[in-house]
Amino acid sequence: MAPKKDLIKGTLRLIVLKLLAENTRMYGYEITQRVKELTNDEIELTFGALYPTLHKLEAEKILVAKTVVIDNRARKYYSLNKEGVKTAKREIAEYFTFTKSLNLVLKP
Repeated sequence: MAPKKDLIKGTLRLIVLKLLAENTRMYGYEITQRVKELTNDEIELTFGALYPTLHKLEAEKILVAKTVVIDNRARKYYSLNKEGVKTAKREIAEYFTFTKSLNLVLKP
């Protein structure tokens, strides 16, 4: 059963931070494909959700974007700066603390 869209929406920022923390740089389509691959096609990110998240992280100055031309096509790569790496580590830790508590509430 695929996760509900609100669950994906609520964790999209964290997903992006985690992937960018693990990779030097990624472009949008690459992020969507990596998520599909890691989740065995259970989670499919839409560009309509992904790009606003990337732009918000860029506006928060924790992510940087660089356009690179490859085979006459412009591709925008995203990467975390030092503050972004710190933010990713902190938010991932917060997520695991939260889910541990949530599991205590939801377990029968």
